[in-house]
Parts: sequence; C-alpha cells; structure tokens
Amino acid sequence: MDDPNITLGRPDEPVILKRSEHPVSRRNIDPDALKILYRLHRLGFTAYLTGGAVRDMMLGKRPKDFDIVTDARPGQIKKRFRDVYIIGRRFRLAHIHFRGEKVIEVATFRKTPDLGDQDTPEAGTGPKDIYGTPREDAFRRDITINALFYDAVTTSVIDYVGGLEDLNQRRIRVIGDPGERFREDPVRIWRVVRYAARAGFDIEEATERELASHRHLLTNCSGARFYEEFNKDLIYRETRPVIEALRKYGIFGHILGRAGEDYETDPVKFSRLCSFLDIEDRAKSEGFEPCLEEMYTLFFWPWLESAFAGAYGDMHVILKKAFVDAQMKLILPRNLRVHIIEIMIISAKMIQALSSGHMRWSMRGRSQYGLASRLCLLIEKGRAPGNGESFESLFREAFPSGAPPGEKRRRRPRRY
Repeated sequence: MDDPNITLGRPDEPVILKRSEHPVSRRNIDPDALKILYRLHRLGFTAYLTGGAVRDMMLGKRPKDFDIVTDARPGQIKKRFRDVYIIGRRFRLAHIHFRGEKVIEVATFRKTPDLGDQDTPEAGTGPKDIYGTPREDAFRRDITINALFYDAVTTSVIDYVGGLEDLNQRRIRVIGDPGERFREDPVRIWRVVRYAARAGFDIEEATERELASHRHLLTNCSGARFYEEFNKDLIYRETRPVIEALRKYGIFGHILGRAGEDYETDPVKFSRLCSFLDIEDRAKSEGFEPCLEEMYTLFFWPWLESAFAGAYGDMHVILKKAFVDAQMKLILPRNLRVHIIEIMIISAKMIQALSSGHMRWSMRGRSQYGLASRLCLLIEKGRAPGNGESFESLFREAFPSGAPPGEKRRRRPRRY
C-alpha cells in the first residue's frame, strides 16, 4: 500500500499484492464472512471479498459491511448454505442470514450486459448471459477503489482497474468514461461525491469536470432511489463531510428542491445544520445509533425553524404544506414525514416552554415525545444529552420553583 509505483499490468492481467505488500488482515474480517469464503473455495468455486470492506481495510479502517462475490450462481449458493434468501428481479443476489440479524450479501460475478439484453436469474451461456469473470465484474463497477478483490485463501489483494494506484494518489476516479457512466446512471454522481467526502480524497479532474456538466441528470432519477441513498448518508458514522460535499457540488437542489436550494444559498441555515450534524457525528463515534426519524428531523430543522416564529394556525398543516411546496425529488414515505412533523412540533413547544414556563405535560403520552426531548436538549444546549438528562430536567433547571412536571398541583380547599 505504501508503494507509489503501483501501476496496472496488461489489460487482462491484474495487479496482485501478496500478504506482505498490503495491510488487509483476516483478523479484521467478520468470521461468518470468512466461513462463506472458505466454504465456497472448498466446494470448488472462486470467491472474493470486495467493495467497501477491502477499500476500508486498505485505508486502515475497520469495515462495517462485508460483501462477497463469487462464480457460484444464486441457486448453487442456496443449495449449499442454510438460511439463504434470494432477492432481486433483474440480477439475483443471495442473502445469507446469521444470528443477531446479521446478513452477508453474496453476488455472482457479472458483466455489463449488451444493450437490449434482459437480465435473467439463471442465464445460460448465450449472448444474454449476464454472468462474467472477475475482470468483467471489476470493470462494471462505479469507481476504482471499490473494485478491489481480496482472496482470503491466498491472502492477496487483486486489482484489475487501477484502484491501488488511486488509493496511493488519494483520488476518486470513475471506471471508464465518466460522462458515459453518469449518463447510464446519474446516481453515480452522488456516489462519487460521497466516497470522496468519506475518504477525504480528491475527485479526479476528468471525473469532476463531467460531474459538474451532468449533475442536472439527477432530476431524471427515481425519488425512491434518492431516499435510499440519502438514508445511507444520514446513518453513516460521519454525516457532515458528505452533506458539505453535496452542497459544494450543487447537488442539494436537485435532490431536495427548495429545501436544498435554501441550504445552498443561505450560509446561516447551513452553518446551523452543520453544527447539529457535528453533535450527532460525535455521538455516533461513541456508539450512539440514531434512528432515521431523528436524523431527518434534525436535518430539516434549520430549514423549517422560521416556520415556528410567529406562525398562526395548525402547525401540522403549515409544515405539511412546506414539504409539499418544496417540490423535493426525494420521496419521503408518508409515515416518516408524519413523524418528522410531530417531533418538530413537540420540540418547538418544549423550546417555547423553556421561555414561558408553561408546558402541556399531557404530550408525554405521545409516541415521539422521547425523540423530541433529545432534540430539544441538543438544540438548546448545543450538545448531545448526558445520562439522565431530559426535557424535564432542563425545565426544572429553568423553573426550579415551578410545579414538578407530571405531578398534580395540590388542590386548593374549597371555600363555603
């Protein structure tokens, strides 16, 4: 990994690093993933660890997910392993389930299909066969540093696309012609920005140039796909770097409509958002795992905060209208949007109560009260809540002589 002279070999020959030439260790690989790799090898199949797991270990990081690629077909995997579920309609994947709700994805080597080919679950050897070789599988992937393979049997790292060189140069490069790859799937633009932000890498010049000229194509993508991609960024252990990069490259507006445009043009709102994300990123680094409702509410809070100031009427209606008027390309599930609005309203009432001393304690019966209490503390204190801290403790601190929340006032005796 430290050798700056790593280059691609001949087109059909990969660069192979032996164990002494790279930092990847089997000690850092999930034991269940290793069992799958070894078992496939014993059965006569080729199987590699691939994707983010290899990339992260090459960078000295501990991977979270372990994806496997093999020449075994999905049906063959299902016959030879227990608790296997085959998913996907166009290209089928095997999900192998383990205790603790752990799932390891096993895919079959595939190639980029010819135009007009139909992906079939168990294609034969004809021209419509979507399955391929390790080399073909590497070249169909998005970026070079995600196309590395690790062979657990020989403990070697295999590179067909120049990913090792790009790791050494700390750059993100699309495999193939960037413009053509972005036209094939504009969501690749988002992924390029994401991986550059997470790794702290630069985007290769040609890739960055085509990114800027093709980002408008994002408006043609599915809003449901955008939702899935955005979830990955919000739940990841470091959200702020990706959010800053999306804003830098002018992608926010294409994804989030007017909300994204506000964050791109209003530095005050965006700075406030970044301060919230900093707090959550620190909490995640200490083992806290926020739910999607919390992260989405916190993300939209600076954008909608002004809606609470001097607003008259039903806040549910006002906030719902704000989401509709934003014309977001990203599609929020209805239940999630309802929960976001509920958490925002309760949090706003809590913040108001800290100034007025009046709080409707009947709200404690609402299902989103706990999340709202955490966000109220985060917004007011500028930090994550400590052990035992809650909105009630914050209220007692502001109004020590007030009635303890939840306790009924002593009824005054009637006068006859």
